[in-house]
Amino acid sequence: MSEGEVSLIDLVSVTQYLLSQIEKHPDFIKLEYYPDLTIGDAQTALSYLKDELENNQPSAAIAKVSD
Repeated sequence: MSEGEVSLIDLVSVTQYLLSQIEKHPDFIKLEYYPDLTIGDAQTALSYLKDELENNQPSAAIAKVSD
């Protein structure tokens, strides 16, 4: 990762926070918007991605050391 670049796991965390804020926002609630894929679906997908990133971090660090 280059200097000043935000890590993917940090971007996922920020996005999870933003989705939670959208879901609670009065303007969003007033919309009564019920698409096939929901904010909850997006949060679940991000949760799975974050788990995958966390599970792969140690192996990535070990690979870097052994290069």
